[in-house]
Amino acid sequence: MDAQTANDQLEKTRFLILKAQSGDIAAKELLVEQNLGLVWSLVKRFANRGYELDDLFQVGSIGLLKSIDKFDLKYPVAFSTYAVPMIVGEIKRFLRDDGLIKVSRSLKDLAMKAKSAKEEFQRKYNREPTLNEISSILNVPCEEIAVSLEANLEVESLNALVNPNGKATITLSEKIDQSPDEQKNIFENIYLKEVINTLSSVERQIVTYRYFEDLTQLEIANRLGVSQVQISRIEKRVLEKLRNSIQE
Repeated sequence: MDAQTANDQLEKTRFLILKAQSGDIAAKELLVEQNLGLVWSLVKRFANRGYELDDLFQVGSIGLLKSIDKFDLKYPVAFSTYAVPMIVGEIKRFLRDDGLIKVSRSLKDLAMKAKSAKEEFQRKYNREPTLNEISSILNVPCEEIAVSLEANLEVESLNALVNPNGKATITLSEKIDQSPDEQKNIFENIYLKEVINTLSSVERQIVTYRYFEDLTQLEIANRLGVSQVQISRIEKRVLEKLRNSIQE
C-alpha cells in the first residue's frame, strides 16, 4: 500500500467515525467489521488465561465500540493507534474483575517505595533519579525495582485510583469512560509517540536514554562519546520540537 492509498484509507475511516458518532448505525457497523481483525489479534495475547477466546473477543469488541464513540477527530492520530489501548484495557479490566490478573503485595509495596524515593529525590535534587540511584536509596537490586514498576504499571494503569486522598475516588478506567474532553491526555500521549518517530536517530536515542532508561545527561554523553553540553543542547532542541508539535 503506497502513501497516497494509506492516506485515503485514513480519511475514509475518519469520515466513517464522524458519521458513526452522529448516529449512523451502518457506518458504525462497517467500522466494526473493518476492525474485527485488530480485535482478534489483540485477543490472542490473552490466550491460556482460563477463558475461551470467543468470550474475550466479545469483550474486546466492546472496547472497539467505545473507541469509535470516543475517538477525537481533532487529533491527527490513526484510529487503530487509539483503539488498541482501549481494546486491551477492556479485556484487562474484564480479567481483573475476575481476579485473573494479579500483582503480588510485595511487588506493589516495592513499587510504592520506589515511587516515594523518586519523588523525594526530585524534591531534593530537582531532577529525576536514575534506576541505579533508586536502587542505592532502597538497597534493592535494580532488576527487582524494574520488575515491580513494570508489573504495577501493566495491571494498575487502568485501575489506579485518581485522587486517592480525596473524598470522591474513581479509577483511571472510570475516568476514561467519562466525557470526551477527558480523553485529551490519551490522544496527546499517542500523538507524542508519533511525533517522536519523526526525530532523527540520534535525537530518538537521547530521548530513550533520558526518559525511558532514566540516564543522566552525563551518562548519555559518556555512552555516546560526546560532551554533556552537546547532549543538553540536543535535549532542549528535541523538547522544543515536541512542544511545538503538540501545540500546533
